[in-house]
Amino acid sequence: MLLTSTREQDSLRKERRMFASQIERHFTKIGARARIHPDTSSWDIAIDIRKDGDGEYFDIALGRNDAELSVMDVQPGLRHLLLMSRTSRRSKFLCGHDERHWFVAAVPESAPVSNVKTAFEALKPLQIRTALVRKHVRPKDRNRRRNEAFLRQGEWFFVPADDTYVPETLIFRNEPISRGRGKPHLCEELVRTGGEVVYVCSQYPRGVTSNIYRKLMSKKPELRSMKWVIQRRNPEVFVRGRVRHSDHKTIELNGWHRVFMNTENQAAAMRNVVFLD
Repeated sequence: MLLTSTREQDSLRKERRMFASQIERHFTKIGARARIHPDTSSWDIAIDIRKDGDGEYFDIALGRNDAELSVMDVQPGLRHLLLMSRTSRRSKFLCGHDERHWFVAAVPESAPVSNVKTAFEALKPLQIRTALVRKHVRPKDRNRRRNEAFLRQGEWFFVPADDTYVPETLIFRNEPISRGRGKPHLCEELVRTGGEVVYVCSQYPRGVTSNIYRKLMSKKPELRSMKWVIQRRNPEVFVRGRVRHSDHKTIELNGWHRVFMNTENQAAAMRNVVFLD
């Protein structure tokens, strides 16, 4: 009985290794390396970009025995592929190369995505899709980092707002923009208007409202010693001048541009993405 059980376990491990090798070969087609391995953490799946002596690679940790991976589309010319994970739900991830580095982006579950092209579109916020139509951008130029509708740096889109007037007193210099974790993009000149005031610290990187902040201070006095910063959630943001990030080429914005983030934050699967640039 024990021998049979051991053989079954060996057969299962071999089957999983063959399955992982198939997925890894798809990554090879776009010029990337991937390492798929089991993980005892609570994640269904965790995807990270790591580095070893041979450079960057996709580290894909499967935390459940019944997790299934499949590659829905591979575009070697674009160096992108669309990965799907099936556990308690279906999650889709766009994996590819942008400027200097490999990246992974969770795709919103509500979007009808079946290939790399539709994943690109799903990651554009409505305002960006509207700007593309208004500026009559040709289909072949819609995913360029620079076209008539916008400039893009990583997950951030910058749309010209030529008629915007900003008083000098409202301008912040060398101000960071960030989605809560990861390295911020540094803006030469920035203005925020509107939005909701939130309190941010390392333990609450997405921020908490004033009411929740007061409750935390009364219930958890130890949090008072943390470094809290007051920020605005979902404000209108306008940027002018240089935007810098160590993983991206510096861009120069002539005149004020309104800032929009891609739609990753609308994806429940974003919690499975360890890497954030």
